[in-house]
Parts: sequence; C-alpha cells; structure tokens
Amino acid sequence: MKLLLTSAGIKNDSIRNALVESLGKPITESNALCIPTAGYGHPMGSPGGAWRFITGQSSTPMCELGWKSLGVLELTALPSIGEERWIPWVREADVLLVNGGDALYLCHWMRQSGLANLLPELPETVWVGLSAGSMVMAPCIGEEFVGWKPPEGGDKTLGLVDFALFPHLDHPDMPENSLADAEKWAAGVGVPAYAIDDQTALVVVDGAVEVVSEGHWKRFTS
Repeated sequence: MKLLLTSAGIKNDSIRNALVESLGKPITESNALCIPTAGYGHPMGSPGGAWRFITGQSSTPMCELGWKSLGVLELTALPSIGEERWIPWVREADVLLVNGGDALYLCHWMRQSGLANLLPELPETVWVGLSAGSMVMAPCIGEEFVGWKPPEGGDKTLGLVDFALFPHLDHPDMPENSLADAEKWAAGVGVPAYAIDDQTALVVVDGAVEVVSEGHWKRFTS
C-alpha cells in the first residue's frame, strides 16, 4: 500500500501533486472510498463533522477533489455485513481517504472490521490519512494523544510504518501543539518521529519516506 500521510488533507499543490503521482493517474480517473470512522471516537467529533468531511465542507480537503467516484466506508458497519460484500468494494478503490479524529478508535475498528488485515494485499491502493488517519499507521501515538481507550489499553497502533507522527504542528488554534510540545512528545514515544504542520505530508512507499512540504516540519530520532 502507498501512504500519503497528511496533517490536514490536500492543503496545497505540492501535496496534491504527490497524491496524483501516488495514484499514477489523474484524480478525475480515480475511484475513492472515504472512511469517516475516526471522527466518532473523538470528543469533538459529531455527525455534523462526518457530514462535512464526506461532502467536502470542512477545512481539510479530501473528498471534494473531483474523484471519478466517491463512496463511504464506515468501518463499524463492516463486521455485520460480511467480508464477501465489503472486501470487493475496497479492492476496487484506487484510494482510501481516512478522516481524522481519534487514532486509537480508528485502529480498533480497522482491526475489528478486518480492514487492517487486508491492507498488505493492496499494493497499488493509496491510503490518504488526515491527522488520526495518518497517525494510525505508526507503532504508537504517545500518551499525549490517548483519548478513547481501547479494551487492551495502551497507545499502540498498527505499526505499518516505523515512525510516529505529531500533526498540526504550531497550529494557531492548538496551543498544545507547539514545537516544544512536539519535542517532549517525541522523547517519550521510543521510535523515530515526525512533527508536521498542516502544509506538510509524508509519502511512504516500500518503507522509504519522502517529506512534501510548503510549511515546516521536524524529524526526531529515537
């Protein structure tokens, strides 16, 4: 699977170009599924937030880019309908657009639904993460980001990349996301880490990481 890990969606031309390169074809020829699940696990999440994400009314561009087709994949529904129905939907998609919210809640439902197990079988599919939708790929998120608590506890996530991610660096509405806060967080996660602002994304293909940015970011070594 090809990963485009963003802080706030496709916020600039550099990130958009990276998306098109990952797809290998224009957005207008690509079929997308959007996954709103993470938003429901966050205390600031709401049905209205899910609607804004899906309809392109939020400040984090993902679904409104002009896809050939766009569908909604709600992970909490998948265990009740059977893999024979939903796995073909995922296999037919060129890209999965994954909303922000709570990374541990998203991780839980990726595992419960079976989507996490399917990802290694999708080498050409592009995963576009937004905030928690990006953080879920890391080995862990750090105690600072633990909100919803999984049954097994802890802060472990999927570990499909070998680094942790701190989104929304120096966001004007998030005073707790300063560089000093990111440095403190990075010291505790125990793995290499990136702090990225909303104008930055990470492209990950076969384990190789490329930073795409029109803003600022910092890499921390473990």
